[in-house]
Amino acid sequence: MNYFWLDASAVVKRYITEVGTANMQYFFTHVRPDRMIICRPITVGEVISIFVRRKNSQQITAVYFNQIKQLFQNEIRRHPDILKILPTEIQEDASVEFIEAYSINSTDALILQCAIDKTIKLQMNGNNLVLVSSDKRLLRAAQSEELLTFNPETDNQAALDVLIDPP
Repeated sequence: MNYFWLDASAVVKRYITEVGTANMQYFFTHVRPDRMIICRPITVGEVISIFVRRKNSQQITAVYFNQIKQLFQNEIRRHPDILKILPTEIQEDASVEFIEAYSINSTDALILQCAIDKTIKLQMNGNNLVLVSSDKRLLRAAQSEELLTFNPETDNQAALDVLIDPP
């Protein structure tokens, strides 16, 4: 069975219409929450900051901002079945190597390190992890580290179906 690590760049597509939104809507209606994983401090902060930027640039109204912020809180941040990972100091230290190796920012490096560590644990039980993101640099780094990936902006629903229910 595959579990899905959700990066903020993918999560935000659940709430704000942009390229990849259809795939993320499909994802949320076809994947159980207990198969979803986020990096709590990073994903939560990034998603809310994207909402704020969109509100401040008047791409969304203040009313819609409040609605999607509450929906995000209920669906993801406070959902009891979604696994919320808190990075350890060891993971923080180890992630630094990815910054130079893949020319990614520190946040993406930490997500990558945590996703690799979670993949190793899942594989011990015959499961796997898919990193869901639209961040091209993070995706390239993850693929270089042999993680499964899904980009809601460029991959299609058929590819997602295979990841949701592998043969």
